Amino acid sequence: MPKIKPLTKEQILISIDRLTRFKNPEIKYLRVFKDIITHNLISPKFKKSDLDIMNYTELKNLAEEILNFSLSNLGLKLEEDYILNQKLFDYETSIYNIDKNTENLLKNNINYKACLNLINNDAPFNLKWLKNLYISNDAQNARENSGLKFPLEKIVISEGITEEILLPEFAKIYGYDFDKKGVYIISAGGKNQVVKLFYKLSKELKIPIFVLMDNDAEENYREILPRLRECDKIHLLKCGEFEDALPIELIKRTLSNSLKNISLIELEPLNQNLRMVKILEEIFRHRGMHEFKKSEFAQMVKENLRDKNDISPEIADIIKELEKTSLNSKVMVDN
Repeated sequence: MPKIKPLTKEQILISIDRLTRFKNPEIKYLRVFKDIITHNLISPKFKKSDLDIMNYTELKNLAEEILNFSLSNLGLKLEEDYILNQKLFDYETSIYNIDKNTENLLKNNINYKACLNLINNDAPFNLKWLKNLYISNDAQNARENSGLKFPLEKIVISEGITEEILLPEFAKIYGYDFDKKGVYIISAGGKNQVVKLFYKLSKELKIPIFVLMDNDAEENYREILPRLRECDKIHLLKCGEFEDALPIELIKRTLSNSLKNISLIELEPLNQNLRMVKILEEIFRHRGMHEFKKSEFAQMVKENLRDKNDISPEIADIIKELEKTSLNSKVMVDN
């Protein structure tokens, strides 16, 4: 009989959180299961190299036994109720292309029902969704009513952090709430990384991918086009970068409210025909402030958003295109 060091409540929550995030099921289950076995199985003891060659069923059985023992050790009742396990299996196989080995990892008897007792109202979206998943027979309706984000229905890949921070906020004002509609946005960190991430996800996923790229990414745009599936969509910004799509009045309000006592003279460059990032870098430099950072400025803009008047025509077009993107849509490109 194995000798187990039980996981703490916090460790169980971390493990369940990692198992229910948006990530390739094979990667996340192997990582979590191996981590649990490495740190909490006292005897028999396995080396990392042993786990790397162990078959998936054995890995699953060991990790499952450790997790369930840990739940029991906390005084939680373990019932023969695996409704959640089936619902999680159905969900993962509905959005990912999964092989038989990965199916073995997903077909586990982790007592998720007992885990629900550990999840509070401050939990991440995926854990709140897990808790709701047990009692709801209409996951989409529950997501819509409670803004749970999960189950996911489409993925947005953007070049930078500005889009990741601001696009969901603009969409919410416009009336298309990402958390209610199951939209997950990822900033890839550059145009080349967008291509790599799209190649990866388009092979793994069954759900649509919406790609948003800057105007100078035409070469990368052409690299993606041949691999677009029928449900995917790509939008190349007409104005330059996402910062260039922000209304001037919104930027002026943000600067006035966030940088106290900024003068009209300092705001004059906003009317020049230059890239907005260059103008903002100059304003920050002129005021002797720290280096202009896109993420910090995006947070400043977020705090100054008011209503639909803060949404430029191109941002509105992006949201409308994203709203139309679905499993039933055909390949769409925009340039």
